[in-house]
Amino acid sequence: MLPDEARAELLDFEVTRELRGLGPSLAESVARHLVAAGMYLDEDPALALAHARAAAALASRIAAVREAVGLAAYHAGEFTTALAELRAARRIDGSPRHLAVMADAERGLGRPERALLLARDPGAAELGEESRIELLIVLSGARRDLGEPEAAVLLLQDEVAASGVQPWSLRLWYAYAEALLASGRPADAARWFASVATVDDAQETDAADRAASLEDAEPGSPTGSSTEAGPSGEDPAS
Repeated sequence: MLPDEARAELLDFEVTRELRGLGPSLAESVARHLVAAGMYLDEDPALALAHARAAAALASRIAAVREAVGLAAYHAGEFTTALAELRAARRIDGSPRHLAVMADAERGLGRPERALLLARDPGAAELGEESRIELLIVLSGARRDLGEPEAAVLLLQDEVAASGVQPWSLRLWYAYAEALLASGRPADAARWFASVATVDDAQETDAADRAASLEDAEPGSPTGSSTEAGPSGEDPAS
């Protein structure tokens, strides 16, 4: 059942435009299911997926609809479905914007080597800056999955040094800290977890706790002389 608050007018304008060829009544039903899918995506991904599938049952040839199914399936942990639907969406509209999600779905299926292959996808060169960084974060995780932590560090190293504070810094720095920790550099990892904590105003991550636990695990560790400084070469905890 569609919730009353899932109103068609809340749908993104570009997606609404995609639905115009369906006719008013059908377009409204599809739109409301898509809005409901977005509403529940984080709190109840299974319900979000049910609404996305309801939209697909009505309009399976719309890229935004297949995309909605793919994203909901990804959040619900149904990675095979996520890949199939996101590939279908891409066949319809040609956009590579979800390469990072597709790569992470490959990781979720235990296929990190396939995730790495997506770095060679021609569409990777078309990604905007944030999408490109998200793909690198996933690829770094795939390197860790394969037991190659130093390669995971190298994938992110230049971006961390050059990015300053950006909308994606929280995710980038956290992934970098994870890679440093996996490569046997806990003092450096602690500094970058602390960097995350300085920009994580909404406390979306456990970075502060991770930094504290690493510092507690190494009493008297020479974090001040670590080879990895925080952003702009400053101590991120200062």
